Amino acid sequence: MVTAPPEGRYLALGGLRMHYRDEGSGEPLVMLHGNPSWSYYYRNLIDALRDRWRCVAPDHIGMGLSDKPGDDRYEYTLSRRVADLTTFLDRLGIRKNVTLVLHDWGGMIGMAYASRHPDRVARIVAMNTAAFLMPPGKSMPWQLRLGRDFGLGAVLIRGLNAFALGATRLCVAKRRLPKDVAAAYLAPYDSWAHRIATLRFVQDIPLSPRDKSYAIVKEVQDGLSRFTHLPMLLCWGMKDFVFDRAFLREWTTRFPQAQTHRFPEAGHYVLEDEGPAIAALVRDFLTKNRLGAGQQRRRA
Repeated sequence: MVTAPPEGRYLALGGLRMHYRDEGSGEPLVMLHGNPSWSYYYRNLIDALRDRWRCVAPDHIGMGLSDKPGDDRYEYTLSRRVADLTTFLDRLGIRKNVTLVLHDWGGMIGMAYASRHPDRVARIVAMNTAAFLMPPGKSMPWQLRLGRDFGLGAVLIRGLNAFALGATRLCVAKRRLPKDVAAAYLAPYDSWAHRIATLRFVQDIPLSPRDKSYAIVKEVQDGLSRFTHLPMLLCWGMKDFVFDRAFLREWTTRFPQAQTHRFPEAGHYVLEDEGPAIAALVRDFLTKNRLGAGQQRRRA
């Protein structure tokens, strides 16, 4: 029976509490979730890898078991997320040989961190995510457009928990989530106040230079060539209606050396659909791309 993980640890961050999982030892694997999930998304991957690696998975502020402040106490923007991640990793003493494990918004947050600290990142694992602006010819799905640009979308997301509830049904493709798993994904978002971040993430999607986070995403996109030398693993659910083939094509075009695995029957929550297979791929990827003493000295 799959159950929610035990409560992890907390770190004080600018007067707010950030919840995180920190298990195992060795080279750090920093696992960054997206919207509307939380560190629970990585529970099985942590269990599979913590015997050899240090698995660190924070809940972004407003998400999971972290504090959920109002707009008067926190700016829900990408730049603040990146600043939070930098402070968080510095406080944990994680400053070198980092493997980023990225999903959904975690990709943009993680790659923005990497663009500011390229010497700290050793490997990248990306799953149904982005590190660039909307691919050419790709339009935003109407479900996201509704939440981003219309008052009705805000009411649906914060009043009815439509975004998180919809994700438990639409982000898996091979099978329905077990009831306890779906309940665990929804549990942190149990009130209007506690759903603020699920809305603000949608509203922060950058589509034009007028949007707050456009400049930072453009900066990251323009600097991606700095990471073409890094070992990279791409694991993609091909039935994702948001981060679809157009996004994967952008990744493989920019990183032709990446080890790419497509899962034809998996959706956006690719770890729910193909968790054991991906865990085996990640373990093999990390083992084959083990950091040698010389490489570690160069990154120290």
